[in-house]
Amino acid sequence: VVIQGTPPDNSQWESSDRLQKAGRMFQEALNVQTVEEEEQIWTDIIDEFGAEKAVWADDLLARAWGNRGNARSRQGKMLPALSDYNRAIAIAPYAPDPVLNRGVVLEALGRFEDACADYRAVLAVLPDDPAAWNNLGNASGGLGRWGEAAEYYGKAAALSPDFAFSQDNYAVALFQNGDEKNSVRTLRNVLRRYPQFDDARAALAAMLWSLGLYEDAETNWSRVDDIRYKDLQWVTEQRRWPPKVKAGLEGLLKLGA
Repeated sequence: VVIQGTPPDNSQWESSDRLQKAGRMFQEALNVQTVEEEEQIWTDIIDEFGAEKAVWADDLLARAWGNRGNARSRQGKMLPALSDYNRAIAIAPYAPDPVLNRGVVLEALGRFEDACADYRAVLAVLPDDPAAWNNLGNASGGLGRWGEAAEYYGKAAALSPDFAFSQDNYAVALFQNGDEKNSVRTLRNVLRRYPQFDDARAALAAMLWSLGLYEDAETNWSRVDDIRYKDLQWVTEQRRWPPKVKAGLEGLLKLGA
């Protein structure tokens, strides 16, 4: 995957009725109430302008394909979303967003090596993108490469200290790699800033349980409201916590059984 070329200069586009219609349809898609409605409007745009020959058409269609991919991804329609991102990338090889978003879908499909390739392509042109570093950590963790994952999460956290999920991910990767002290300290720092952050709270509870700090673990676990953390299958397949953190959660769940 290579992101290359220069985005078109839309300041040079001449206004026309067709371009104005496209702009109105884009705004409508971005302002609808449901993701199903949004998907349909992106489809309408693709159908309406698919044969357009104006200078602005390719860029507009690439954005429409990519945005429909986003709408489909949010609905769990991963294979159709993947197809849409592929179309967007083919039309606009200069655009990093559909490559980044395709990586997320590839992860969801279990294609972690392919996802890593997409994230590395984004980082080749946007080396300071914290989302790409964080996502590269996710895909590396999916491959069991927790040492690499910790490095990538750490870069994301350093680039964007307010990106709480990267701090959270960095902590669970550190724990998997045997750095219990810094992993627990990192999560406590996150929770001082974001006390309602259930992922960090649940991870901290699981870590503390693994370390034998049962009372502290139970106190933190009692403050987790998101019921998904009671589902080991979700934690394993969707959240993809590393084995050592998941083992601590299993202990907590047995306590409540």
